[in-house]
Amino acid sequence: MYLNSIALMMDIFYKVFPFVDKELAHWRKRAEQIPDPVLKKQALSSIGSKAFHCQGGAIFALLADNKWNRAETIKFIVGYQTMSDYLDNLCDRGTSLNPEDFSALHEAMKHSIDPALGKTDYYRFRNEKDDGGYLHELVDVCQSVLRGIRHHTIILPYMEALNSYYCELQVHKHVTVDERATRLMDWARTRISDFPSLAWYEFSACAGSTLGIFCLCAYSTQKDFNEEKAISIFNGYFPYIQGLHILLDYFIDQEEDHKEGDLNFCSYYRDDEELMASFASFFSKSLDTAANIPDKGFHQLILKGLLGLYLSDSKIKSQKNVRRLARKVIKLGGRQAYFFYGMARVYNMLSARS
Repeated sequence: MYLNSIALMMDIFYKVFPFVDKELAHWRKRAEQIPDPVLKKQALSSIGSKAFHCQGGAIFALLADNKWNRAETIKFIVGYQTMSDYLDNLCDRGTSLNPEDFSALHEAMKHSIDPALGKTDYYRFRNEKDDGGYLHELVDVCQSVLRGIRHHTIILPYMEALNSYYCELQVHKHVTVDERATRLMDWARTRISDFPSLAWYEFSACAGSTLGIFCLCAYSTQKDFNEEKAISIFNGYFPYIQGLHILLDYFIDQEEDHKEGDLNFCSYYRDDEELMASFASFFSKSLDTAANIPDKGFHQLILKGLLGLYLSDSKIKSQKNVRRLARKVIKLGGRQAYFFYGMARVYNMLSARS
């Protein structure tokens, strides 16, 4: 599909980002209408500070088989990712440390990938409840898109598995500080038998990405999609590509997470040398697993794009040691990673001026 990074960037700018901006504008307008001030604040904050999650995820819509399906795929990706970021904010910055509350909130994500499921009161274990239908509408939009996808029944079990990993992680990582690591270790032990080389915090990072779900959604719009391709995508993205994605996310957030008292998986490595070795291992294994997915050139470019996108983030500027290590990490992706890095910096500068 894509073997040229310039062609990929052109399509991202012209065929993806304008649609993402349109969807985000819709959800921003809806968030402004939320009656409860706490819920409204977290909804708007998640869109304002994490819009690049939607932009990055929506790149997978280029795999859809036509323009209409591409737009529908973007609608699902932005809806699902906006929900994910909103719930993450509620758990991180909300008034609750109750695992039952976190589990109830994340039922919305389970329902969003299966049109056959009905909605519930996702706020039933917290004081703030009146979101004006915001979370239900996010679920409705995701279900509506998937209901119209011809191969939804094929991807559903793989989506459910990835979604289950994600939601379980969110419950365990947001409880009281003294329980987080212990809960995550115990949880990882029950899940990690197929990946004995991964530490508990690495497996947790692999569970924290939504990329595999987005990839499955896009491919399932193609006429010749089948079970074999679904399996190759699932095994291609989980665990290593998803793990690389989230380790990069935590890598640039180290200073912020330290200030806020949030758990950061990068802090569990013994030293910088072990962290760099992990990045090298995850990147190498990600390239290998990407080679087994249809359109392997596209997925390998995505990997290099991840390096460029995250390591160009402005958060790195104030973190001297992170900035130093980032120069080593980006070398893993070679010239193409540097190209994406440069393009991301230009885009960020132009966005800041507009």
